[in-house]
Amino acid sequence: MKKEVTMNLKVKEYTSRVLGVVKEKYGLTDKGEALDKFAEMYGSEFIDREVRDEVIREVINSTEQHVKKYGLRKMSEKELDALFEGR
Repeated sequence: MKKEVTMNLKVKEYTSRVLGVVKEKYGLTDKGEALDKFAEMYGSEFIDREVRDEVIREVINSTEQHVKKYGLRKMSEKELDALFEGR
């Protein structure tokens, strides 16, 4: 489980009702879990999720392999256009 943070919140009645509906809809135990579910559903519209270390290592490894194979040469505009013509 991810690290948890304890919060004491004041919310409007409407927000409380929304969290109550989310809680019931997903069979959660409390409104804190409902708030987590709501953030899980809509949070990516505002911030990126954390990237796992293995994904970062994979990107670095892939980039290093590409540089070893192709070097740091730049693509000409003609090559770039040809690459996207088929799409």
